[in-house]
Amino acid sequence: MTVPMAAGRGPKYHRIADALRAEIQSGELEAGKKLPAETALVSRFGVALPTLRQALGILRAEGLIESRHGIGTFVKEARRRQRRSRNRYGRARDDQQLLSADFEHRIVSAGREPAPPYVAEAMEIEPGTEVVVRRRHLHDKTTGQLEEIGASYLTVDVAGGTFLEEPTVVPKALFLCVEDLSGQQYTHARDAWVSRLPTAAEADLFNLAPGAPVLHVTHTARAAEGNVLEISESIWPADRVMFIDEYDIPEHGQAPAARSDV
Repeated sequence: MTVPMAAGRGPKYHRIADALRAEIQSGELEAGKKLPAETALVSRFGVALPTLRQALGILRAEGLIESRHGIGTFVKEARRRQRRSRNRYGRARDDQQLLSADFEHRIVSAGREPAPPYVAEAMEIEPGTEVVVRRRHLHDKTTGQLEEIGASYLTVDVAGGTFLEEPTVVPKALFLCVEDLSGQQYTHARDAWVSRLPTAAEADLFNLAPGAPVLHVTHTARAAEGNVLEISESIWPADRVMFIDEYDIPEHGQAPAARSDV
C-alpha cells in the first residue's frame, strides 16, 4: 500500500523521504526497480519540484536510491560487499592471487613520492622522505563501477628500483611480492577505520550524492622485527561495504594493548 506523506510540522521534504523510505523498506518499491517519474511524485505529494528533489537527496545520502544518468532513479540493491580482514592474508597465501581478486585492478600511478606525515611517523622516517607509492582503483568486473580507491606506501630500500615502481598490476598479492623482495614475512597488522565526508575528487569518482559518507581504512603491516613493511589505505562509499570481524572470546582476562573508548 502506498504510504501517504505524514501530517506534521516537520519540513515537507523530510515527510516525503519518510514515506518513500517506508515503501522501500516494506518492499513496495522493490530493489533494482525504477522510482516513479519526478512529475508523478510531485503530483502525488502536492509539492514543488525542488522540495521533491530535497527528499530524494536524503534517500541518496542514506544509500537507498541511486540516479543513473539519462535513465532515471532506482531503488538500490541491499547487497553490500563483505570484508573479512582476518581471512584475507591466509586466503591469498593459499591461492597466490590478489587480496581483492574479485575486482578489476587498475594501477593509477606508481613511483616515488614524499611520505605524508602519518606515513612517515608510522615508518619512523623523517616527513618528506621518499617512499614508493602505488595508487589503485578497484572496479566491479561486471558493471565497471568504481568500488574502491586505494594506495600502498612502501620503503624505497624494499621497493625502489623494482617492478613495484611500475604502474602495472602485480602477479600476486602485493604483500607476497614485498615478502619476496624483503625476505621478511608480514606478521602483525593494524586497521584504523574512520567514517568521513569524501573529498571533491572522491565524490566525483564514486558519483556520490551530496552528504554521502565514505569509509577510510589505514592498514599498517609489520614484520616480526617490528619494522613497517607496508602502509595501505582503502576508501569505499559507506553504503556499499560491510566489515565483519569474527574472533574467539577468551575465558580468562587478558591485558589489552590499549583500552576501547566505545
